[in-house]
Amino acid sequence: MTQTPRTALSGLLRGKKNAATFALEQVSKLLATLALPAWRDDEVDLRDPPGARRPFDEIPRRQSAAGSNSVLFDYARRGMAWEALHHFSATRRGGVRVDCTTLSCVLKVCGSLTDRVLGEQLHCLCVKCGYDRGEISVGTSLVDMYMKCCSILEGREVFEGLPKKNVVTWTSLLTGYAQGGMHSEVMALFFRMRAEGIWPNPFTFASVLSAVASQGELDLGQRVHAQSVKFGYRSTVFVCNSLMNMYAKCGVVEEAKSVFYWMETRDMVSWNTLMAGLQLNECELEALQLFHESQISMGTLTQSTYATVIKLCANLKHLALARQLHSCVLKHGFHLAGNVMTALSDAYSKCGELVDALNIFLTTTGSQNVVSWTAIISGCIQNGDIPLAAVLFNRMREDSIEPNEFTYSAMLKASLQILPLQIHAQVIKTNHQHIPSVGTALLASYSKSGSTEEALSIFRMIDQKDVVAWSAMLSCYAQAGDCEGAIYLFIKMAIQGMKPNEYTISSAIDACACPSAGVDQGRQFHAISIKYRYHDEICVSSALVSMYSRKGNIDSARIVFERQRDRDLVSWNSMISGYAQHGYSMKAIETFRQMEAAGIEIDGITFLAVIMGCTHNGLVAEGQHYFDSMVRDHKISPTMEHYACMVDLYSRAGKLDETMNLIGDMPFPAGAMVWHTLLGACRVHKNVELGKFAADMLLSLEPHDSATYVLLSNIYAAAGKWKEKDEVRKLMDSRKVKKEAGCSWIQIKNKVHSFIAFDKSHPMSDQIYAKLKAMTNRLKQEGYSPNTSFVLHDMTEEQKEAMLVTHSERLALAFGLIATPPGTPLQIVKNLRVCGDCHMVMKMVSLIEDREIIMRDCSRFHHFNAGDCSCGDFW
Repeated sequence: MTQTPRTALSGLLRGKKNAATFALEQVSKLLATLALPAWRDDEVDLRDPPGARRPFDEIPRRQSAAGSNSVLFDYARRGMAWEALHHFSATRRGGVRVDCTTLSCVLKVCGSLTDRVLGEQLHCLCVKCGYDRGEISVGTSLVDMYMKCCSILEGREVFEGLPKKNVVTWTSLLTGYAQGGMHSEVMALFFRMRAEGIWPNPFTFASVLSAVASQGELDLGQRVHAQSVKFGYRSTVFVCNSLMNMYAKCGVVEEAKSVFYWMETRDMVSWNTLMAGLQLNECELEALQLFHESQISMGTLTQSTYATVIKLCANLKHLALARQLHSCVLKHGFHLAGNVMTALSDAYSKCGELVDALNIFLTTTGSQNVVSWTAIISGCIQNGDIPLAAVLFNRMREDSIEPNEFTYSAMLKASLQILPLQIHAQVIKTNHQHIPSVGTALLASYSKSGSTEEALSIFRMIDQKDVVAWSAMLSCYAQAGDCEGAIYLFIKMAIQGMKPNEYTISSAIDACACPSAGVDQGRQFHAISIKYRYHDEICVSSALVSMYSRKGNIDSARIVFERQRDRDLVSWNSMISGYAQHGYSMKAIETFRQMEAAGIEIDGITFLAVIMGCTHNGLVAEGQHYFDSMVRDHKISPTMEHYACMVDLYSRAGKLDETMNLIGDMPFPAGAMVWHTLLGACRVHKNVELGKFAADMLLSLEPHDSATYVLLSNIYAAAGKWKEKDEVRKLMDSRKVKKEAGCSWIQIKNKVHSFIAFDKSHPMSDQIYAKLKAMTNRLKQEGYSPNTSFVLHDMTEEQKEAMLVTHSERLALAFGLIATPPGTPLQIVKNLRVCGDCHMVMKMVSLIEDREIIMRDCSRFHHFNAGDCSCGDFW
């Protein structure tokens, strides 16, 4: 029966009786049966020179431990781990007595193979020989072996059982904890080591700094830095390299540069570490400059250098430099290096050269691993080839390459035609659902599909939620318009001691922009952003601009916008859209011109906001000009939203013939948005025939949309065609379509009060109706005459007037007047379009009561002040 090295060695360690009688030829047979890699001819001299073992083999009786150890150390030094184990096994069979030096060496070899079972057998031999506790070198090697085999608990147990420990023992333990990701334990052990009077060496500092870097704890890192200087390692190269890595990962790149420039001597690792740190902190141009300096100073570049610099090219999308580096890689023989070729493939894909990226990937079949597969799949997704990404993902699994968390995250972020359920099932099967990055990607995927409950269940399953996961869940609530859910989650996050970042706060601010949120909630998060000093971050300030404009406070939005030090496309679009929604079309146009002058690349959303501003003020010529400029000058293809906005622009202005021509010239069939816009204009202009045509088109697309039936019914009612109106109502009943009830909200003292027509459920209902009666009488004294044409029911004038008085927005207005001190601005939100008579009442009340009234209906904002409205009576 053929024995493997492990079973042969295992037999010896258990003390088999016939072990000492093994003949030398049996040992030779054992070595001949080993499943070792077949070395190429050109590697024979390097790995096992002919005659190297001859002096040892010619010794008559190999009883000397010193002679045996010499050969053992030689194998270990050459990295020939299995050969070292075979030699140890053979000498044990030959009766050579082991000493502590032999065991220390063999344990180190075992650690390099990360073979825990073999290590435990050697541990038994150490116990049998009595070297496990009495000898520091053996104990240290045992700790090191267990740590390298990822058996941290066993290594700690051995460590605690040692009566004596030196700095090497402590460093082995610290290194194991650092590599195992138990970074807080590393710091605790380091401080305990110092308390016990053990002086750290450079390797100790390297391990501790690695743990600090992973935690991002700058204060701890600075304390360790001070300790390294105190013990005289300020100029030790690999300590300085660890310091640079720590400072870079803590985001203090200037400190990393300072350490680099203070170094008396540098190796290639020093240059690579600082380059990687600059890249990590988005200082790509500085990193490239450092690369050029390294070429001058170091001459020959390493594999790691090329990998780092090629990643810089990927981030900067510098295709020309990537091609030059590709040539250098081929010239210097790094074309077989997996990390270099993966970096090249990634650089080409990020530069839009997907074919070149695929060619590199396909020609490096020998070094393909999960990293290279993930890189090419991500490249396909970035270049919009989702089907190819899905094919590669399946091929990867067919080739028995297990996806990791980055692979799953990339696939989940892609806009796949399939639901995330299929990827989710594979994530659960491979037990990746608890990893924060995968859980966050799953959460975001469900969030995009509007599945808030599924996203929340994923969030709850994530182990050790990081700030990214919390931010993603907050963003999910913001997209769903659930302000209360977002606020509750933010409070829970604070209770658990998780510090928010700028994206967390911007998501919370976005949630406060939804219609149901109170007007003061966004201000509170603005204050929180100032507290954490994130208010100047572009994502936060842009969210504030959008939130304030959507909550009716356009002046605060303008102030935040003007204070922005840097503005991106989102900032400009938010401000232009805010002006448009509030009816300040000229300010929207002026801001657009400033944006053009600033050289910001304009997109379709920008033009949509400008045209919308023109729509709300009837600026037909200006709106047409910007629509033409979008197509002609900026080569942006109009979407359905752009055409719907133009239809709104023409039809509001009464240009219904031009509207129909525009609809006929659209490059795709008109959608529900277009026909709904036209139908609303037909109601305003009382065009019954065109309104019926638009309604028919709309009902064919959305037969259960109540707004279509209501608008058509109102068109018939306005034209006095009560029979046709009744037929529409009967059609609604037969199709079980319910009309959306008009509702208005007003916030008073952090509480939102809602009202519907004829509402008497409010606790202050009596006072509200009394105020309504007094207010109506006062308005009539000032010349107000109810416009009952807005009551589209066949009833008496008195009944129509009574209906007007009890509209939901008037109830909210009356409550606001009695619940707030005189002169306090009022803000009202309505889910439907404000009627013309209520619009007139709001104007007159703003003058009589000396109040600013801001009202948001389903179409836009109205600012009533001193008897005027910002819409100019055009809405």
